[in-house]
Amino acid sequence: MNPSLILCFIIIVGTLIIIYATIYNKIMIYKTKIEKAEGIIDEALRKKYDTICHINIYIKKIITKKDYLKEYIDLKNKKISNYDLDRKLTEAINTILELKNDYSELDNKEFNKELKNINQINEELTSSKNYYNKNTNELNSLIRKFPINIVAKIHHIQIKPFFDGKNMQDEIIDDFKL
Repeated sequence: MNPSLILCFIIIVGTLIIIYATIYNKIMIYKTKIEKAEGIIDEALRKKYDTICHINIYIKKIITKKDYLKEYIDLKNKKISNYDLDRKLTEAINTILELKNDYSELDNKEFNKELKNINQINEELTSSKNYYNKNTNELNSLIRKFPINIVAKIHHIQIKPFFDGKNMQDEIIDDFKL
């Protein structure tokens, strides 16, 4: 074999390996960012749930007629997505705010401190969801491009849905959720 032919072959293979590794690393950077955001969202949702449980104990002390938040407290026993959990916990917060308006006994320093904690958690959730969706959008855009789509298929990396649970790749165009 001709040494220049072998050298050309080595250069071409080496270039392909470098391109492959660069593409793979780029995909992994976005996957890591998305996983980090998922972890932050998980933790924030746990804190929000725990705070709602604490508020529920306080509400039960003042309002003994009915357990207004039972449905939301029972969420820990259900297997639902983070998106659905976030929606349910937001419903619970709305219920808590309505109770606060209806029962003046709930409008005190301790109760308001817990609501302030909820607001801080919501800010953290909002920024984490935006970060998640931004990086999901970037990853999905990459996966659709050639030759990145080949590397993604080799490693079984697929298009990810956004945090709101929408799949922009499916045929359902009216999956907007309120």
